[in-house]
Amino acid sequence: MPSPLGSPTSSRSVTQTVNGSHRFTIKGYSLAKGMGVGKHIASESFTVGGYQWAIYFYPDGKNPEDHSTYVSVFVALASEGTDVRALFELTLLDQSGKGKHKVHSHFDRALESGPYTLKYRGSMWGYKRFFRRAMLETSDFLKDDCLKINCTVGVVVSETDCPRLHSIQVPESDIGSHFGILLENEEGSDITFNVFGEKFHVHKLVLAARSPVFEAEFSDRMEDDNEIVVTDMEPKVFKALLHFIYRDSLIDDEEFVGTSSSSMPSVSDALAAKLLAAADKYDLPRLRLMCESVLCKDISVNSVANILALADRHHAMDLKSVCLKFAAENLVAVYGPRLRAACWSYLFEVRLLPCFSSLSQPVPAHGSAVMRSDGFEYLKENCPSLQSELLKTVAGCEEEFSGGGKSRSVWAHLSDGGDTINRSVRQQTWENGGEQNQGMWVQLDGGGDGEGSPRQEE
Repeated sequence: MPSPLGSPTSSRSVTQTVNGSHRFTIKGYSLAKGMGVGKHIASESFTVGGYQWAIYFYPDGKNPEDHSTYVSVFVALASEGTDVRALFELTLLDQSGKGKHKVHSHFDRALESGPYTLKYRGSMWGYKRFFRRAMLETSDFLKDDCLKINCTVGVVVSETDCPRLHSIQVPESDIGSHFGILLENEEGSDITFNVFGEKFHVHKLVLAARSPVFEAEFSDRMEDDNEIVVTDMEPKVFKALLHFIYRDSLIDDEEFVGTSSSSMPSVSDALAAKLLAAADKYDLPRLRLMCESVLCKDISVNSVANILALADRHHAMDLKSVCLKFAAENLVAVYGPRLRAACWSYLFEVRLLPCFSSLSQPVPAHGSAVMRSDGFEYLKENCPSLQSELLKTVAGCEEEFSGGGKSRSVWAHLSDGGDTINRSVRQQTWENGGEQNQGMWVQLDGGGDGEGSPRQEE
């Protein structure tokens, strides 16, 4: 007798796409032209389906055979992944308001060709001949020298390979806001700082936990001595210092706006500079780095010497390194081959300014901005060690821009000794060519693709 049938079972497989879009606005299209075939402008990365993506726009095209006739647009997998299956849509937006967008969609062809597979990080999907450049430049897609590209990505997922989609988002820590309230309402404060008559009521435990200097200061004081007078810091700077200690962020203040458009003395008067000094005094390395980041944005030929002295004085090593490299690269760009002979002179004179003044040709106007600035004069009179460091950095820049490893650094030449040094310098200078330094700014600012350029897969 047959056994009775059991209850029927069933299962279901669900495959679907997780979709997301990103709009990439390209301002200054005309300035991007001429950057070269295969050179691209990249959007910020965006997340769809648990993966990072980026849009690449090639103003001069990706294909050398097209001779810059077309612009190219691709979307690239920008995070780690293997055999990521996805659908794509690239849309060039009509900015006339007529809604006549240029759409290249893979979603429409999904049934006939299936999703596209990106094998690994850097794989791309897109169009070498996205749009004819001559037509683009006379169309409604280009408005006020600006293009807008919309990219939609649909990542193919199933129930078995998408645990990442079932997650709980944890918000950013808000502990800083809670401690900030503690600072504002002064509840439980147990010590007062008197800064030129303005009083700040704070908490010893918080300050001691953040700064070893405050910790040592509090441990050395009598318990009933609950007021500390500060005479070397402005109230607004001390307020910004407390803001960081409690909130772990920079205070929202207009004075943190860059000083690069101002006159040179304003650098040392900037709030970021004064807060850098406070960070150094109270041993707050994170605050020091934050101030370095702000001041780094203000580096120019007029300000670099002052910022360099400031960085050296307050042990801001990252900022100091950037200043040295910036100043050295400018000097190399101006003086070029003549700088090597100046370095040789330096070893005997032990002074940097006479070394530059010994050059046989007049100082170019744009080069003298660094050397003749007030900040450089301050370095000459008060910071001889910084001048030495600057010269060593110059030597490194000379080596970097000599090309192909054919030339050794200044210091390598000098270590050989003898009368062959000057001959060697002159010979290698002309072998390397005088035009290499002229292209330095392009190399510094232009970037290029680099070694890790994504591979094209269509």
